[in-house]
This record gives sequence, C-alpha cells and structure tokens, in this order.
Amino acid sequence: MIASQRKASSEESKEHRLALGAWLRELREEQGLSQRDLSEILGLEYYTFISQLENGRGKIPSNRYRDWAQALGQDSKTFVRKLLMHYDPVSYEILFSDDLAETC
Repeated sequence: MIASQRKASSEESKEHRLALGAWLRELREEQGLSQRDLSEILGLEYYTFISQLENGRGKIPSNRYRDWAQALGQDSKTFVRKLLMHYDPVSYEILFSDDLAETC
C-alpha cells in the first residue's frame, strides 16, 4: 500500500470513529443517561471510557456488545451491525453488500 492510500485509509477510519461516537452519544442521550450513568450500568471503572468512544477514540470490546446494546435500548444484531459498519467497513461490505443492494 502506498503512503497516500494509508493516509486516506487512516482519515476514513477516523471519520468512521467520529460518526460512530456521535451515534453512541445520541443513543445514550435518548436513554436519558449521563456518561457516568452509562458507565455504572456497564460496570466500567472509568466513565471517561464513554467520553473517549464518543470522541472517536477506542472501541467497544466485542465481548461487551450485548451489554452495550441492552444499556442503550438497542437490538443486539442491529447494534453490532452498526458497529461493524464503522469499525471494519471492508468486512461490513463483504458481509452485507447483498443486503445493501436489496434496500436501494
């Protein structure tokens, strides 16, 4: 991969993380939860982890996807699909490109 492709990929990844963070913040706020409230529900030691995610840094550990979906009032499959779209867009496209064509 040439340097310009790596830079574009890095920028795209950053944009995906920022978009996901905004979505997570929106879900949290729709539930009427503060960052501290959500961290308590999830049993997190530091509420700052929520802030980091909402600001496009870090990832939700896959073993906690169901916990997060439940805490944010989301269907687990739909929630994980959205995470995958942002965390790994290439895999998302491979797995769901047929679904995307059907909805267009």
